[in-house]
Amino acid sequence: MGKSDKAERAKERREKRLQEISLLRTIPYSDHQRWWSAETVAVVTGGNRGIGFEISRQLAAQGVTVILTSRDHSVGLEAAKVFQEGGLNVFFHQLDVLDTLSINEFCDWLKQNYGGLDILINNAAVNFNQGSDNSVEYASQVITTNYYGIKNMIQAMIPLMKHSAPGGRIVNVSSRLGRINGKRNKLEDANLREKLSNIDTLTEEMIDQTVSTFLQQVQEGTWESGGWPKTFTDYSVSKLAVNTYTRLMARIFSERPEGEKIYINCYCPGWVKTAMTGYAGNISAEDGADTAVWLALLPDQAVTGKFFAERREISF
Repeated sequence: MGKSDKAERAKERREKRLQEISLLRTIPYSDHQRWWSAETVAVVTGGNRGIGFEISRQLAAQGVTVILTSRDHSVGLEAAKVFQEGGLNVFFHQLDVLDTLSINEFCDWLKQNYGGLDILINNAAVNFNQGSDNSVEYASQVITTNYYGIKNMIQAMIPLMKHSAPGGRIVNVSSRLGRINGKRNKLEDANLREKLSNIDTLTEEMIDQTVSTFLQQVQEGTWESGGWPKTFTDYSVSKLAVNTYTRLMARIFSERPEGEKIYINCYCPGWVKTAMTGYAGNISAEDGADTAVWLALLPDQAVTGKFFAERREISF
């Protein structure tokens, strides 16, 4: 079977799965499955456009109260207004996930107005490469936003997660490009792969050191011989860090007592037709958002520390 045949088969499988998911979306949750209500609060970062906008819409359509955040005040306000005109409970607050003052202000506002949150969707991210480009000119900004921005939000939101029997939910929007052991685009350093894969010995310092080493090599101009992922290198490294951090936090959260549990997972939305891909993707924003919403609303959320795509678990 040639490459074109394999690609065609893969395309057919993906389209079939997306059709199945579209059908599943039409099936309403039954009353006994719905652990949430209008009092349930979801925070969606980068919710003013693309996947974040669609995640906000789908969550609100299920009856969840959504706090849409965006760095740009006017754009975020306009996005929330679109939802409100459609009768959805979506509200806006400005938030820069890299600005400590902005995060603190948001935390104070969230606590004062809603008493905290139940669901966190970490969607805010950047990517400066399109097509076959693989420039690392903006590597520092990509790593800082995509990895450290998510870390900032998780650490800030933990104390505000409401205690409940269903538990708090965190979903990190990630990418297959960041898989540690993927067949393609993986880290070439077998020892580093093993260190990052061992959940028992994994630490935050290890993940931070990995991205720091990458950024140092970018600065020195030696990154191409460093064994890093070959496709969209800076973006891939940032998402590898997100995936690994998700597993680490799942282990830490598992030690929380009943009633205070937080379940955290990550997922790949696919190559979505959004501004980030130059609208060259092969998946709609609606389909790209689906797995995030599905994970956030899982009726029986014993699932944590996993990686998903199209509502199916995939390997890290």
